[in-house]
Amino acid sequence: MAPQESWNATVLVGQSGGPTAAINATLAGVFECAHQLGARVLGMRNGIEGVLAGRVVDLDGLLSDPLQLDLLRRTPASLLGSCRYKLPDPDGDTAPFERLFSRFETLGVDAVLYIGGNDSMDTIEKLARYGERAGSPIRFMGVPKTIDNDMVGTDHTPGYGSAAKFVACAVKEVARDSAAYFLKSVTVVEIMGRDAGWLTAASTLAGRPGAGGPDIILLPEAPLDVDAFVAAVEGLLEERDTVVVAASEGVVRADGEPLFRDESVGIDAFGHVATQSGVGRYLAALVKGRLGVKTRAVEFSTLQRCASHLASATDLEEASTLGGVAVQAAKDGCTGMVPVMRREHNRPYSVSYGLSAISAVANRVRPVPAEWIRPDGMGVTDEMREYVRPLIQGEAAPTFVEGLPWHLWLPEEDA
Repeated sequence: MAPQESWNATVLVGQSGGPTAAINATLAGVFECAHQLGARVLGMRNGIEGVLAGRVVDLDGLLSDPLQLDLLRRTPASLLGSCRYKLPDPDGDTAPFERLFSRFETLGVDAVLYIGGNDSMDTIEKLARYGERAGSPIRFMGVPKTIDNDMVGTDHTPGYGSAAKFVACAVKEVARDSAAYFLKSVTVVEIMGRDAGWLTAASTLAGRPGAGGPDIILLPEAPLDVDAFVAAVEGLLEERDTVVVAASEGVVRADGEPLFRDESVGIDAFGHVATQSGVGRYLAALVKGRLGVKTRAVEFSTLQRCASHLASATDLEEASTLGGVAVQAAKDGCTGMVPVMRREHNRPYSVSYGLSAISAVANRVRPVPAEWIRPDGMGVTDEMREYVRPLIQGEAAPTFVEGLPWHLWLPEEDA
């Protein structure tokens, strides 16, 4: 996005929640647009929690070199570090807000941008609300990211396309490996997705059932009848030797309770299970016990969100553009807003950019549409494939040094 005019301002930007392969591309877009406008850019180290602790870094010296900025776009995870710090409701407890706004004033901040998912939008919405009530001139903008793709108000979120590309490629490779032996076997691949199955649904791009793609896809949106599931697996084994199941970590039973719950896992500040895994192992053990065939559970775990060697070029480009849209909107006087994407066409693929109120986005979850899920709840339709395919297009190869990807790191000491 080409910035207009100049802006003698200080922009404070942070990253929060689960990292992605594209969140640094958004940071690069924020910096590039702000820098071109003439604004100074400061970074929160470990999000809003870092600001409260006085951890802020000056990004101008680090990123003003175009080569460093390009390296940032190809670096996975969150350069600035992340957090899962939940601010209280400003209508009840104002103490942390008073500390934050005092810190903003000391730094001379004109705009605060927070890159994150649904929970991070909760943080920036509360800051915007408190700022408006306090008469602060600071503009507050959310910038979307999440591999879960469950943010409302936007066609998709940065981070999802790259994670979907990794999932589809990895499932395709796992399916090839599973078919190498002449025996009956079932492989269950567990994929991230606590409340929504967008990422698991992307596994459909691996190919047709029995030809690289998963035979069964299980999403949180479609409660699972375990007896029907075992019967479906048994029927498939009568047709072929190998069955591949893609299962979301958040699969639930008919009563809405999790299919598998690890009672040893704690709850994070936003009331979510801190880590959620075990569905793959549960289903593999279930099938082995009922059918007596060889089973294996595969968990991609955090590789889904940090595998930048398989990042989608489309994803990185859109992530960077959204960062610039947020900066330009803040310069134009917007606050309490988040940039969103609207799909114009599928073939050829194109999107337009707009703004939505953060209050309409925060603390809400967008599920996979029911009409994109098969009637039996164990697969997805062609509409899902058409939706996700454009988002994984293009390769953004890392910069390799001595055979390994080279990544950008922050200096050890705060500026």
